[in-house]
Amino acid sequence: MIGSTPRISLVDIRLVSKWGNGVAVRPPTNLVGEMGLNAGDEVELTPADARRLAVRKIDRRAEFLDRLQEFNWTLPADYKFDRDEGNER
Repeated sequence: MIGSTPRISLVDIRLVSKWGNGVAVRPPTNLVGEMGLNAGDEVELTPADARRLAVRKIDRRAEFLDRLQEFNWTLPADYKFDRDEGNER
């Protein structure tokens, strides 16, 4: 259709391939884009039911920052970070 937005289907048939001693599934490009995945990203796969998997992108940086905020650290008002001073030996 001219002038219409293409519909993104997150359902796609994929082949399970041998990868070393395990198996791998290459996700469809539209799913990779929809989830904001990049090469090297970590994902968590969990069974959604007997024939489906749930996929969750793991963002360890965000998880670490969330855990760090639990400490509720505050810096003195006059604190100034000095990279050169911090790297002095």
